[in-house]
Amino acid sequence: MKEKTSKVKMFANCAFAAIAICAMAFAGCAKEEKVLHMVTEATFPPYEFREGGKIVGIDVDIVTEAARRIGYEVEIQDMSFNSVIAAVQTGKADIAASGITVTEERKKQVNFTIPYVTAKQVILVPVDSPIQSAEDLKGKRIGVQQSTTGDIYVTENIGDPERFENSAILVATLVAGKLDAGVLDGDPAKEYVKTNPQLHILKEALTFEDYAFAISKKNPELLDKFNKAMQEMTDDGTMAAIFAKYSDKE
Repeated sequence: MKEKTSKVKMFANCAFAAIAICAMAFAGCAKEEKVLHMVTEATFPPYEFREGGKIVGIDVDIVTEAARRIGYEVEIQDMSFNSVIAAVQTGKADIAASGITVTEERKKQVNFTIPYVTAKQVILVPVDSPIQSAEDLKGKRIGVQQSTTGDIYVTENIGDPERFENSAILVATLVAGKLDAGVLDGDPAKEYVKTNPQLHILKEALTFEDYAFAISKKNPELLDKFNKAMQEMTDDGTMAAIFAKYSDKE
């Protein structure tokens, strides 16, 4: 009788252990499903940049809050800008948030959320530059960030530019006198002028364009949830508060 009782206890213990292992495995899977993998290129202030070793900015705050509203935590990976769309396409990331302009070509590759800001491409030059307008750029050394709409615009309308991996390197090269001008997005240009007063932005904007977040065409459910969360954030004032937060840092 004692031996039989021991076998029953051993079976019960084994069964309990198996249930516990399954429960732990299920919990791990559930946790993994609640992580939203975001990719960005973190040299694009005020939308994404590093502060104290952490990636912060307008895009980070919007994605984090929208994800929270639909039940996700966010993990962020920093990579080159010309890789963020591909990361979403190949399933290595759930969402790309990197000051991405909506274009017809990009819409063939990914789905875009509703736009959250209208931006512009501007011309950045030294304060003593003779360049006063886009017409003066012909034949000049123009820097752009590779694969951006600034790159596309300059290539199609002005001439072959010098391409850089990110806007920080572009601006450093301009400050060093190795470029005549740089073409980049307006808000990041303002941030760079703050720390480089020897540069200024021409009044004339080259283009106006919408920023949105990129999501895989294979994940329409996430797109729908994200759009609803972003619309709620616009309606309840959260979106405006996020922009004001970074405007206050000026």
